[in-house]
Amino acid sequence: MADQLPPLSLYIHTPWCVRKCPYCDFNSHEPDASELPEAAYLAALLSDLDSDLSLASGRTIQTIFIGGGTPSLMSPGFYRQLFDGIRQRLPFSSTIEITLEANPGTTEQQRFIGYREAGINRLSLGVQSFRPEQLSALGRIHSGQEALTAVGEARAAGFDNINIDLMHGLPQQTPEQAMEDIEQALALHPEHLSWYQLTLEPNTAFFSHPPALPEEEALWDIQEAGHQRLEQAGLIRYEISAYARPGLQSRHNLNYWRFGDYLGIGAGAHGKLTHVSQQGEWQIERRWKTRQPDAYLRRANDPRGFIAGKQLIESPELPLEFAMNALRLTEGVALNDWYAHTGQPPALLLKRLQSAHEKGLLMEMPEKLRASPQGLLFLNELLALISEE
Repeated sequence: MADQLPPLSLYIHTPWCVRKCPYCDFNSHEPDASELPEAAYLAALLSDLDSDLSLASGRTIQTIFIGGGTPSLMSPGFYRQLFDGIRQRLPFSSTIEITLEANPGTTEQQRFIGYREAGINRLSLGVQSFRPEQLSALGRIHSGQEALTAVGEARAAGFDNINIDLMHGLPQQTPEQAMEDIEQALALHPEHLSWYQLTLEPNTAFFSHPPALPEEEALWDIQEAGHQRLEQAGLIRYEISAYARPGLQSRHNLNYWRFGDYLGIGAGAHGKLTHVSQQGEWQIERRWKTRQPDAYLRRANDPRGFIAGKQLIESPELPLEFAMNALRLTEGVALNDWYAHTGQPPALLLKRLQSAHEKGLLMEMPEKLRASPQGLLFLNELLALISEE
């Protein structure tokens, strides 16, 4: 059974943060007390995993990603005990990638050393900008200098695989300021850079009270200049907003984009699992957990468990579901993989995408579906063409 299924990853959500950023639409909450309920949350996470164990179907965990919120608010001891508990339940790959998201304002060298000793081997630092006026506008709790210090301390603690999260299109940001942020990030020699444009998402403070953002022309200038500079520096774009040195792409995120499976534990965590029918067809189930931290902790002793909802993706929806992930990758997707994941004959897909070729949204590649640079910029238009009947 396991050899018929995609690779399996594990996502762990920690929902607390020091302060909710005005652009953030993630499941993050400021804690009610001065101390986080680490012991209770640890027990709940392992209980949550216990309820999902059968979904692993005998597979080994290839990657773990700990997101938030601000996962670096939790102590190294918390993660050491958590990984010990997970290993007792599921096998880890000998080359497992374990990523922790960290806020430069909540870390120091001893903490980084503890995370490394616990088994975390990849850091994702939420820098966003190095400029004080931009950090203030974004509601970040760290300074540019603290971001520089955090990278240095992480290196000293032994981390040799670091991602820097950087945003552009920030309130009143000029193209010159955006490029200065990129240059500062490159000076830190990151193995990976996530570089993405600020968007105003529903249910955020910025959506309710929009800040003054750069004009469309300035955004295009930033996008083009930034892309060229990052690739000139040896960071290769492999996904719409992700750049990495050769061989150092985020394996966890690649599993997402390649339509792999992942268990999700923690408040508000999402999971995606593949089931094989008796006829050998793949069926996709998405499931999500209780969002509010207090409610999630109470579910540890609730016979209903942690599940807040689940959805079976029907066959007609599979092409769009698969394309939304696979076409984010600059490498594209083999047509054989398309058929395996969607059940849709490649000939039907190619006929449907004739207009996408004509509009320059797809690369001309035999036996492969791959968005052009223009297609990556207008991915929603490309996806609409894929999903139309």
